[in-house]
Amino acid sequence: MQKVLRGEWMRAGLAAALASLVLAISLNAGVAAHEEEDFRYPLESGRQLFERETFGGNGRTCLTCHSRRTGTVSPADARERFERDADDPLFRADGSDDGEGNGVQRMLTDATVLVRVPLADNVSLADDPTARSVVVRRGIPTTLNTPSLDPVLMVDGRQPSLEAQVRGAIVDHAGGTRPPTAKEQELIAVFERTRSFFSSRDLFTFAWTGHPPALPRGRTAAEQRGRLFFEDVPFTSPTQKAGICAACHSGPMLNETNQFLPAPPMRRGGRFQSVLVSELNEAGNPVHDFVFKNADGTTSHVVSPDPGRSLVTGKPSGFEDLNAFKIPTLWGAGETAPYFHDNSAKTLADVARHYAKFFAIVSTPAGGGAPALVLSEQDQADIVAYLKLLR
Repeated sequence: MQKVLRGEWMRAGLAAALASLVLAISLNAGVAAHEEEDFRYPLESGRQLFERETFGGNGRTCLTCHSRRTGTVSPADARERFERDADDPLFRADGSDDGEGNGVQRMLTDATVLVRVPLADNVSLADDPTARSVVVRRGIPTTLNTPSLDPVLMVDGRQPSLEAQVRGAIVDHAGGTRPPTAKEQELIAVFERTRSFFSSRDLFTFAWTGHPPALPRGRTAAEQRGRLFFEDVPFTSPTQKAGICAACHSGPMLNETNQFLPAPPMRRGGRFQSVLVSELNEAGNPVHDFVFKNADGTTSHVVSPDPGRSLVTGKPSGFEDLNAFKIPTLWGAGETAPYFHDNSAKTLADVARHYAKFFAIVSTPAGGGAPALVLSEQDQADIVAYLKLLR
């Protein structure tokens, strides 16, 4: 009994120490030392700005699109909210079918919003050469774990900092007529690094101590088989399944490539990859003809519903550019459905099925024949079982 009580006391002490550390860091960051009454308590001010402030916009707050439990919105969430209130701010502006407040079917089915993405200087639209942006359909990135543990923001990595992302979301998606001040952006960013924005205590501890969580061993046979796919090991044959998920989901956050990836860049730390989501376009999103002007004066056409990273870098090819998107963390993935940049995978089982198709395509010999890497239904079930452990 004494050992149990001592353990509980130590855990409570650690939690208190971490909470104090968060507050101390916030204070030292200069976000609490404000003379104005509203900013005397930075964490509470940040919470109010995140959850209640509309900035004179369309009625949305940050919480409208980034729920407390998942940090995002799923189709099931959208349907529940629509039944409760058809005028919920979620369905306004880019949450509506036409971007002007008319229709809600896309949100109820896929929970995607209409995102206006700037085009790189050398990129244009074939059907509208003067356009300097394009509207694409994307899911809402989860705020779980990202603010403190992932410096790459947005699925295409276009925002340079959390503060810039805050401003962009308020101006673009919430239609704020009063843009947030630098102080308000900082307060929101500080709030997004508090405990409620982590999928587990282990991830929260990692953010403040630098000690990453270990891959769980797995208890059931399915979980233990599933773990093999996520082990950071080299490939020894084209048919090897061990480590194939870790090729793009390695590192402390399980969100970067390792040196064993059997395709460029074959290095640790890559953050963008295409896994054929835009190419297959199972969401059925509208397709655009993008024109890239190359350095030698030639042009390249890319036909895609969303070229992803290419719109930022201006590169019409390459594993890390064309139709490539940010590799997401797998920690907490069981809570952050739907998946992929277009929300085309509604469940983890859908994700596994997509990868079965992906590996079959990329491992099929150029001259035809049977694919070298086949994910069986059992493999897919094992992968899903293990993903649910990554809390």
